[in-house]
Amino acid sequence: MSRTLVIGDIHGGLKALIQLFEKVQVSTNDTLIFLGDYVDGWSDSAATVSFLIELQTTHHCIFLRGNHDELCYQWLAKGKNNPEWLKHGGQATLDGYSQLSEEEKKSHIAFYEAMHNYVVYKDCLFLHAGFTNIKGPEHEYFSKTFYWDRTLWETALATSKDLDKDHLYYPKRLTLFKEIYIGHTPVTRINKMTPINAHSVWNIDTGAAFKGPLTMLDIVTKEYWQSTPVWELYPDEKGRN
Repeated sequence: MSRTLVIGDIHGGLKALIQLFEKVQVSTNDTLIFLGDYVDGWSDSAATVSFLIELQTTHHCIFLRGNHDELCYQWLAKGKNNPEWLKHGGQATLDGYSQLSEEEKKSHIAFYEAMHNYVVYKDCLFLHAGFTNIKGPEHEYFSKTFYWDRTLWETALATSKDLDKDHLYYPKRLTLFKEIYIGHTPVTRINKMTPINAHSVWNIDTGAAFKGPLTMLDIVTKEYWQSTPVWELYPDEKGRN
C-alpha cells in the first residue's frame, strides 16, 4: 500500500523527524511531500538537510522551498548574511554548517537549488506559504510569494464557514484546487498544535520551531502523527524565539 504523506516545517528538528519515520513506519512505497523550512531553529539544521539528501536516494520525495531555506541558500551560496535571519533561527544553522566539509556544502547548495516553489499532485496544491493571484500560482508574478505569503491562510481562516463556494464573495483562490497544503504560519498562533483545515486549506505547521511537535499527515485518510514536542528533544536549546 502506498501513501502520500505531507510533512510540516522541521526547522532543524531532525530527532523529531526520525521519531516520526519510526512511528509512521514510512516505507519506500510512500510519497513524501515536505513543505519547506528544513533549517533555522534547532541545532540539527545542517544535519537535517544531509538526512534529506540521502533520503531522496531511497524514497520518492518532493521538497518545497521555504523562506528559511531561501535565506540559508542566499548565505551559503552567495555570502548574503541577513541579520534578521540570524535572529530568527539562522545562527543555529550557521553553527551547524561550520561542521560540514566544502564538498558537503556544495551538495546542500544543489539541494536548495532543486527545490520546488510549488507542486500540484493528485489535484492538490502543495507549497510552503501561499499565492495571491486569483487565477492560480502559475500566474503569480513574484516567486517569493510562494514561500513568504500569509494572506492565503488568513483568507481561509477569515472566510465564513457558512459562505457557499458559489457566492460572489467567496475567495476564488480557495476554489482552484481540491485541497491546498501549506506550512509557514504555525497554528500555535491560534493556540492549536494539530493540523488545521480551513475550507480547502490544510496548515501542517504545528510549531516545531517553538513549543509544538512536528507533524506528518496522510492526505487521503487525514490521519496524522506527531512527534514529541520538539523542544523536549533539544532540552539545552532555545529553538526559535
